[in-house]
Amino acid sequence: MTIQEKAQSVVDEFLIFDDWMDKYAHLIELGKELPLIDEKYKNETHLISGCQSRVWLHADFDNGIVKFTADSDAVITKGIISLLIRVLSESKPSDIVEADFNFLDEIGLKAHLSPTRANGLVSMIKQMQLYARALQIKANS
Repeated sequence: MTIQEKAQSVVDEFLIFDDWMDKYAHLIELGKELPLIDEKYKNETHLISGCQSRVWLHADFDNGIVKFTADSDAVITKGIISLLIRVLSESKPSDIVEADFNFLDEIGLKAHLSPTRANGLVSMIKQMQLYARALQIKANS
């Protein structure tokens, strides 16, 4: 599936819920399903700066595809990073760098986050794209 197809799948999934309490509950459930990052990557090097809670992110590169793993110490944040991984992981670096994140507006996530969580969301996206850009450069050299 392409990033856009995965993003549309998320939009379709969130349409099921009528209110934001249900959407938050769903985000928490998504966080519980997140494949955990290897403990050796839960360090300062893999910590995303700009997040109120602690979020660790790691990217592997295999056969031209980026695979992300992550963890967080906050349940909502863990759900958000899980959602981003679901959409971006298993994609080519160039696709991640060029990805459109309108699906976050479509599901209403940005509008329902506190300013500090919204800043954290932006930091997560930037870090994922930085990893992808670095892997893209490495692959082309």
